[in-house]
Amino acid sequence: MSDVPFRIYHNNRCSKSRAACQLIADQGVDAEIVDYLKTPPSREELRELLRKLGMNPAELVRRGESVFKEQYAGRSLSEEEWLDALVAYPILIERPIAVRGNRAVLGRPPEKVLDLL
Repeated sequence: MSDVPFRIYHNNRCSKSRAACQLIADQGVDAEIVDYLKTPPSREELRELLRKLGMNPAELVRRGESVFKEQYAGRSLSEEEWLDALVAYPILIERPIAVRGNRAVLGRPPEKVLDLL
């Protein structure tokens, strides 16, 4: 395996996130697991993740969360405003996100994390 570090932004309560972590472990990859609800990414870390994912902030938002439904549903926000929302409410960040070097993937389905191997 490559020496390039592997990181997964993970929520243990999410079955897709747990499955992605298991897939990586099954491949013998030692990954840094970041519980992003306990240790949320900073605004700059989010920008970097989005760049690696090739996504804009609105595409990373979990629209099924109650905070989204209560505060953001039906609103048109700028990229900066969506970043503000993701920083303020990390539960809104879609998961899992796997990162290796200059690449990142959203693990939906979980098998997508294998694209980084």
